[in-house]
This record gives sequence, C-alpha cells and structure tokens, in this order.
Amino acid sequence: MRDNESRFTVKEALINLVFPRRCPVCDDIVPVGEGLICRQCLTRPQYIMEPRCRRCGKQLTENTGMYCKDCTQRRHVFDYGYALYDYQSMRKSIYRFKYNKRCEYATFYAEDIRRRFWDEICMMHADGIVPVPVHKSRLQSRGYNQAELVATELSRLTGIPVYKDLVRRVKKTIPQKALNIQERQNNLKKAFNINADVVKLNKTILIDDIYTTGSTLDAVALELKKHGVESVYFITLCIGEGL
Repeated sequence: MRDNESRFTVKEALINLVFPRRCPVCDDIVPVGEGLICRQCLTRPQYIMEPRCRRCGKQLTENTGMYCKDCTQRRHVFDYGYALYDYQSMRKSIYRFKYNKRCEYATFYAEDIRRRFWDEICMMHADGIVPVPVHKSRLQSRGYNQAELVATELSRLTGIPVYKDLVRRVKKTIPQKALNIQERQNNLKKAFNINADVVKLNKTILIDDIYTTGSTLDAVALELKKHGVESVYFITLCIGEGL
C-alpha cells in the first residue's frame, strides 16, 4: 500500500511540474502535497449558510421567512436546490473556470460540493446527474462545458451516474445577464431538447455554475419533467444575494 501511495505521489509531482495545478481562488500555483487550494485561500470562499431559501438556496437573513422574495412571488419548475458559494467571493474563480480554461478547478468544486452537501445529496435519492448544456457553437469556441466538468467529477465522488448528452441546447440564446426575468424566460423558450427517453430517471440533480433567477434551471427542468422525470433538484457553484 505504501509503495502504491509513493508511486502516486511521484507521478503527481511529475505531472505538476509540467502542468502545475492552480489555486481555484487566487490562481497561484499550488505546491505539491498542499491539496487543491493554497493555504492562504482556505478561508476566502464565502459559503452559503443557514438560513437559506428552501427553494433556490439563496442566503437569507434571520428575520426572513422560509423563502426569498423571488420564490414567494413566482413558481419554479425545479423542486429545490443548493448553491455552494456567495457569488461575489468566487466570481473571479468562476470566470477563469468558464472562460480561461482552468478546467482543473472542477475537481476542487466537486469535492467542496460533496463535503458541504453530502447529506443533502443522499436525501435527494437521485438516480442521475445532468449538467446544464451549452450550445454547440459555444462548446466549439470554449472547448468544454464547465457544468459538465463539475458533473463528471461529482459523479465520480458520489457514484451517481452522469448523463452528459441527455439534454441538448438547440437554440443559441443571447446572454442572460442583461435581461430581466420575463426576457430570460422568453429567451429560453424551446432552447432545450431531450436526446433520449428519460422515463427510467425518476429524480435528477442539475449542475450549473451560477444561479441568477433560476430561469435556465426551470427551462431544463420543464423538459425533463415533460419526459417523465418526477423530481428535479439542482446544485450550482454560486448564487447572488437573497431578494
């Protein structure tokens, strides 16, 4: 056993010399043996803590009820979900992960999800993990789907199968960040399609990077439920402040 561990350490060190692992928070090189995040950044990610919205997972204040303002004013298609980080504390990390090819961050994110939400994931009894897809044009230009990278790592850690090609993004939508809620919903109409029969899936966990209004998750959840999925949960890396 010790020989195997020793060989793994040497192999890891050699790989790190050629492809040094970057800290997902500050992006500096992480020394071999220090883990997936540098010591200086261990306390920098701001996690969403209780009390949180029972539907979308936004951070709430002590004087708020069970749901954020948004979730009391409109009905979501997804059942409920969780977000890992406060957006402001990790926005630079997510940007690099999404646009600067920092694919190795996915391992850190997935392990953080398992560490923080293991009990919640077990309670979901999900039989599939589904990454929110990107349009093929964006996949070609970017080279990867960031949600798929996290979903694949989370599947490895939890044993829940990942269905990478189950949902397809068939409509190239305009960027959501400049749109209001109604415009986001209209923008996503008929944006997704199901590639195969999903009747065998009863409960799924959607994976995405950022939760803003939940419109994208709702659009994917709608297609899944149309095809027989009973419950659709989600986990995202970041979410903004509670409304």
